[in-house]
Amino acid sequence: MDEQKGSTLDMDEPAQEPALGAELPGGRARPKTGKSEQTRALILATAMRLFQERGYEKTTMRAIATEAGISVGNAYYYFESKEFLIQGFYDGMTLEHAADAAERMEGHREFADRLGIALTSWLDCAAPYHEFAAQFFRTAADPNSSLSPFANESHRARATAVTLFRDVLTGSDVASKLDQELAELLPDLLWLHLMIIVLYWVFDHTPQQERTREFVRRSTPMVAKVVVLSRYRVFRPLVRDAKGLIQDFILPTIGRTAT
Repeated sequence: MDEQKGSTLDMDEPAQEPALGAELPGGRARPKTGKSEQTRALILATAMRLFQERGYEKTTMRAIATEAGISVGNAYYYFESKEFLIQGFYDGMTLEHAADAAERMEGHREFADRLGIALTSWLDCAAPYHEFAAQFFRTAADPNSSLSPFANESHRARATAVTLFRDVLTGSDVASKLDQELAELLPDLLWLHLMIIVLYWVFDHTPQQERTREFVRRSTPMVAKVVVLSRYRVFRPLVRDAKGLIQDFILPTIGRTAT
């Protein structure tokens, strides 16, 4: 934490406000009132702006509270630390992507089309945050960091993304033709494919990250072909071997629950 919290919290909202629904990042209760939602959104928006202007490391919770016009205690009431502000950004960004991709996929049944739409939708939703993402990537790349997309703290955003890729598959023309065990793993694998794209995107300094978009355009048909081919009996032994490797070495490294 970037500065010491006071022994008593000077809050604009009551600390005893009961939790409704799932907890938010940082162990904070989901805001109950419209004013609470507005305050939380204000803190998050202010933090994102200061991270872009000053950099993640140089922005303190006190500075965020001051810019937002609230008390430091109130900022800590909604977000336990700066790290959880990033988790709030992850959550919002992922929900935005899921909604946008679902709308774009309506009427499309071919798996390759649905996958390409979902990946392109992420690039479009993330575009305004490209410079900001590059700033905190060094911290997020640390496997022990709560900002890592593989961390337990990132479970909610990751679960939302995996659910989207499950919809990409189940709404497609290949859903009923795939090996059932592979179909169960595929949403996680498609999320990992997105993480490769995100890594490339972070370091892509071409205008509008055009190289990343071209990577998506060229790699998506290849991924789709591999998925389609996996349904044929001759490839079943290879599918089984790949499934074992994924289950034994890849999935165990991903945090499965929120802390």
